[in-house]
Amino acid sequence: MSFDPERVTTVTFDSYSTLVDVDAAEEALAERVEDPQPVSKLWRARSLEYTFVANQIDAYQPFYEMNRDALQYALDAHGADVSEDERDEILAVYHELDVFDDVRDGIERLRDGGYDPYVVSNGNPEMLESMVEHADIGDLLEDTISADEIETFKPDAEIYRHAAARTGTPIDEIAHVTAGWFDVMGAQHAGMQGVWIDRKGSSWEPFDGEPALTIDSFYDLADELGV
Repeated sequence: MSFDPERVTTVTFDSYSTLVDVDAAEEALAERVEDPQPVSKLWRARSLEYTFVANQIDAYQPFYEMNRDALQYALDAHGADVSEDERDEILAVYHELDVFDDVRDGIERLRDGGYDPYVVSNGNPEMLESMVEHADIGDLLEDTISADEIETFKPDAEIYRHAAARTGTPIDEIAHVTAGWFDVMGAQHAGMQGVWIDRKGSSWEPFDGEPALTIDSFYDLADELGV
């Protein structure tokens, strides 16, 4: 699939790793764990794996709870002596993650250019509310759309169809911007144009085709859309 800017009327954004930097959670771990990097990586990986499994076995719970369970597993797996209160303090960093530098100006360009921006996220509503407030982008977004509304996580096609219905946009007129490879694939499978934001110079996954567009900042997307 090649990117067709003429078809785009609405732009949706993932939240974590796309708008805000989840690597900042490692700093909270570093205050309580001797070697935070492997714990952080396992935490993030298990958090996503839990959502994939939950979709298949009908075991939905809000993402904040999934994330808590994943953190507990990562701590246990690395033998970290951390109390439940300390664990919850680490987890709470998800309410105040650092926003990437290009986010506000990039979304503002898109909005001023006539595109309606939404967030479509696995995060539950409370997480998204605090993320938007901390990132200071509430005035730029039309709305946030949570997996919690249908109790189904990405990359299930249902969440993208739900997002299209909530935005009132034909699904093939939506460009979905995300740092998650599985999210790109889910969006494209459902009928959106998948835009992969690759800020780290990563390799693309070698199966099921390419993203419609790969960018390294929101400014690139604004340029592609001519705004």
